[in-house]
Amino acid sequence: MKKYVVCIVLALVVFGCSQEKKEYAATSEAIMADSTAKEDLPTKIIKTADMRFRVKDVQRTKEQLSATIKAQGGTVVEFSIQSSVQESDKVKYSVDSLKEITSYQKEGLLIAKIPSEKLDDFTNTVARMAVFVDHQAMKMDDQSIAYLANQLKAQNRVDAVKQINKVSTKKSANVESSLYIKDDYVDKKIENLNIDDKVKFSTITLNFYQDRTVNTFVVGNDNLYDYRPGFFQRLGLNIVDGWTIFKELILAISKMWMLVVLAVVLFFGIKYYIRNKK
Repeated sequence: MKKYVVCIVLALVVFGCSQEKKEYAATSEAIMADSTAKEDLPTKIIKTADMRFRVKDVQRTKEQLSATIKAQGGTVVEFSIQSSVQESDKVKYSVDSLKEITSYQKEGLLIAKIPSEKLDDFTNTVARMAVFVDHQAMKMDDQSIAYLANQLKAQNRVDAVKQINKVSTKKSANVESSLYIKDDYVDKKIENLNIDDKVKFSTITLNFYQDRTVNTFVVGNDNLYDYRPGFFQRLGLNIVDGWTIFKELILAISKMWMLVVLAVVLFFGIKYYIRNKK
C-alpha cells in the first residue's frame, strides 16, 4: 500500500516539475520576444509646429515663405489671404463724386510640409521675417509603438493567410476570412506609410497679419439728391409746370360745357320761380 502511495506522490512531483518547466519555457519565450521587440522598436517621431506673427506686408511675406519652403525641399499644402474691413466712410469730394475711406486688416494663412530635420532652421528663418512673434510652438508625437504594433499585426495577418491557404477547401467562409485579413493587412501597411510620411515631413501652420491699412478711393456719387438742378432753375421749372397745369385744368373744364349750361339754366329758372311766387 505504501509503495502505491509513494508512486503516486512521485508521479505528481514529476508532473508538477514538467508543468513548471513548460511555464518557465513559455515565460522565457515571452521575455525573449519582448526584448527582441524592444530591440526592433523603430524611432518614429512626428513633429508639428505652428506660429502666429506680425509682418509689414502680408503678400510679400507669403511670397518669401513660398520661396523658402521650396528651397528647403518642402511643399505648400494650403494658403489663403483675406482682408477684413474694420471701418469705412464716404465724404463728399465734388458734385458728382465721393471719397471713400476704408480701414482694413490683412491676414494670411499658410500650411506647409517641411523636412523634419530642417524644421528648427525654418522656424528661425520665419521668426526673422516677423516684426513681432505672437505665438510659436512645436509638438513631438512618438508613434514608435504604434508603428511596431502595425508591423507585428501585419506579419500575423500574413501568417494567418498562409495557414488558411494550406487548408484545401473552397468554402466561402475561408475565402471571406482570407479577404478580410488581407484588407486589414493593407490598412496596417497604409497606416505605417502615413506615419513614415509624417515623420519625414513635418507639418507647420503659419498665421501672419499686418497692421491696419487705410486706403482712399474717389468713387461716383450715389446720392441722387445731389444730381437735382439748382434752386432758381427748379423755381422757374415749377412756374412753367404750374402754368401747364392751369391750362390743362381749363381744358378739362371746357370738356364739361354742358354742365355749365345746365347750371346757368337752373340758376335762372330757380330765380324766376322765386320772383313769381312773391
